[in-house]
Amino acid sequence: MRILVSGGGVAGLSAGIDLVAGGHDVTLVERSDHLRVNGSPIDIRGESIGVAEEMGVLGQIRARRIGMSERIEFVDASDRILAELAADEVNDTAGDVEIPREDLVTILRAALPAATPLIFGESIVELHDDGAGVDVRFSSGTSDRFDLVVGADGMHSATRRLVFGPEHLFLRHLGFYTAIAALPPRARRDGRNSMFNLPGLMSGITGYQDKALAVFLFRSPWIDYDYRDLDAQKRILTDVFAGQRDWRVGELLEAALADAELYFDSVSQIDMDAWHRGRAVLVGDAAYCASPLSGRGTSLALTGAWFLAEALREHPDDVERAFAQYERLQRPHVLRAQATAAPGGDLLAPPTPEAIDARNERLRTASR
Repeated sequence: MRILVSGGGVAGLSAGIDLVAGGHDVTLVERSDHLRVNGSPIDIRGESIGVAEEMGVLGQIRARRIGMSERIEFVDASDRILAELAADEVNDTAGDVEIPREDLVTILRAALPAATPLIFGESIVELHDDGAGVDVRFSSGTSDRFDLVVGADGMHSATRRLVFGPEHLFLRHLGFYTAIAALPPRARRDGRNSMFNLPGLMSGITGYQDKALAVFLFRSPWIDYDYRDLDAQKRILTDVFAGQRDWRVGELLEAALADAELYFDSVSQIDMDAWHRGRAVLVGDAAYCASPLSGRGTSLALTGAWFLAEALREHPDDVERAFAQYERLQRPHVLRAQATAAPGGDLLAPPTPEAIDARNERLRTASR
């Protein structure tokens, strides 16, 4: 089949690799003019490790693994360590693999066959499914026809909006916002991953290899803003942390304001009863975002793309049956991943001074 994949992230690249391996003619489009390589490292967990092996990329992934989460410190305003986060608080098993996002994206991009088009600066603006195929009109003004459309375009998926309806029907806000900005490598002292809390707020410095990152997490009800407006994102972050100059918060805010590729978004999940309609299907965050607090978004992207490709291989003449099989196999992974997110917010950004003290005491006791 001719298949269009919308999105050039982990889900889209994985879908492209798996679908091409299944014998399909695949085209990928990515709204941005480049692959997204910024952000914090990501985890590959559980069954997704076996999927990566089947895809032929596990060896490369393991060769570039890092151990950023092996030691996370919670500090006070004087940089004194109050508690440390044990590795088993953030890892499922000893087999988990943590890898820089840019390395995983580079590995997946190289695994995508050279003959498979990956078109940057292009996105879907209109879909028409007539039951036998899907007519697609792109932002460039061109049109084409495909047998299937795979939406792998993230939590704010345009494919989902065009096929299923507006985002608010499916997005469940978990009550937090997060931001990540680049820091000079020297900002990370002695290789420490340090987090500082005020009630409902977390700011910190983390890193890997020669990179350092400023990270923020804060509690907030839903904020109505344009998620593509970088200036609006920076204003929100500045307003929330205004006047906070304890520890190194001011330094981190300055870095965030200077970062042209600041990552900022709500901590939310996508809940859908079905991930397909007609000849369109969703994969990854577009269908079942578990939020950064789960640490399992990459794993879901890998397993979802694999289950979809396998289902189409097993049912080449029955798209509806293939989609149903994909959903049946993937949904247990999604439910587990989404259920793990809520405790993460309480761990990283406790709401009150008493909750911060209780968290620190619990971690100290666990460490002893």
